Amino acid sequence: MLKSIFWQKLPNVSASDQLAALRILGLILKLVLTFLVADTFGLSLGSSELNYALILEAVYLAVTFSIRKSLQLTDIGLFIALLFDTAFWITWLYFSGGATNAFISLLLMPIAIAAVILPRWAPWTLTLVSTLAYSVMLYSVPLDMMQGHGMDMGSHYLGMWLNFVISSLVLTTSVAFIAKRMRRQDAELSYMREAQLRQEKLLALGTVSAQMAHQLATPLSSLRLLIEEVAEGADANTSAVQEMNVALSRCEQTLVNLRAATESIRQQKQFEIAAGELLNQLEQQVMLLMPEVQLDTALGIAAHDSLVQSDTSLLPAILSLIENAARASKEHMGAQKVNVNIELERHYLTLRVRDYGAGIPSGLISQLGYQLVESPTGMGVALMLSHASFERLGGSLLLGTHVEGGTVAEVSLPLIS
Repeated sequence: MLKSIFWQKLPNVSASDQLAALRILGLILKLVLTFLVADTFGLSLGSSELNYALILEAVYLAVTFSIRKSLQLTDIGLFIALLFDTAFWITWLYFSGGATNAFISLLLMPIAIAAVILPRWAPWTLTLVSTLAYSVMLYSVPLDMMQGHGMDMGSHYLGMWLNFVISSLVLTTSVAFIAKRMRRQDAELSYMREAQLRQEKLLALGTVSAQMAHQLATPLSSLRLLIEEVAEGADANTSAVQEMNVALSRCEQTLVNLRAATESIRQQKQFEIAAGELLNQLEQQVMLLMPEVQLDTALGIAAHDSLVQSDTSLLPAILSLIENAARASKEHMGAQKVNVNIELERHYLTLRVRDYGAGIPSGLISQLGYQLVESPTGMGVALMLSHASFERLGGSLLLGTHVEGGTVAEVSLPLIS
């Protein structure tokens, strides 16, 4: 209990601050080794240029510390910073013994950082630079040091060089692979958390919809009786009575469909449907429910007999996209014109719904269909429900901008082999 409270009270240190602290600790380690324990570890400090290099590195770290957050936003910026770190390590090693320095393995630190947080090319580049520098320093070791203390030190230094090469290769391969796999797992967990939150919102919406549908049944029955009484006392063929009958029939049919869909989803009933039949049902439903919509359809020859998995929510989800497209076209050009194109693409049946509207702002395209978003036409509930229906069938929904204007809603459904 005390341990958990302790960890909760620790400050939340960002990755940029951790990296900056690690680089500052590297400079502190150089200062300690140079001015306090050089004799203990046998470091050769016969050059005054080392002091200038340390001062220059301190100024460099101060500058990069002030821009540490923006520095980590791009891979190139962070790689350049690590490249300079490598150059400063090489400089310090060169002026403090070169290949004979016992701390030559500290050259691996920038490589390790790059292997964890940067693409694969970055640690390989740093490995190449560090290995070349180490090789030059090894080649410049005097011959008397190679044969000191009555033994051949050349093989010892060569073994140190080979150990460095092997260690750097391990970092650029194994560590980089593990880091990449961990980043992929983090991305998958993040996607799963977002999907879980989206499903919780949809569950709440479904619960509210079911309650409201149940509450609508009684007033719709009362309205039916009232319309029948009005029709008996007046001319049943008047346009007002006919329009009320049509509107009420549509409400009653929607309520029946909602109950059937709810029951089907609860029992997880699914069935196969061909692309040609799906398009035919779409055209019939649009003609029945949205007769004012100018629907232009196209079906690829190869896609006509392709089978996809379906349930009672698929057709309403596509109809919702068509209704949104019709509304956008009407607001922009005064006519409810919509294009629906179905094609076969690899192992997916792709259905594209295009409108002739003004388009969706770029800031909303990435959010619509995934979460509730305030927009001039609503909160994106219809798109979110449609996306959930496609996901349940193994498909997806993507929104984009058409090259000639308007928005394209692209639905991809996996084929049944």
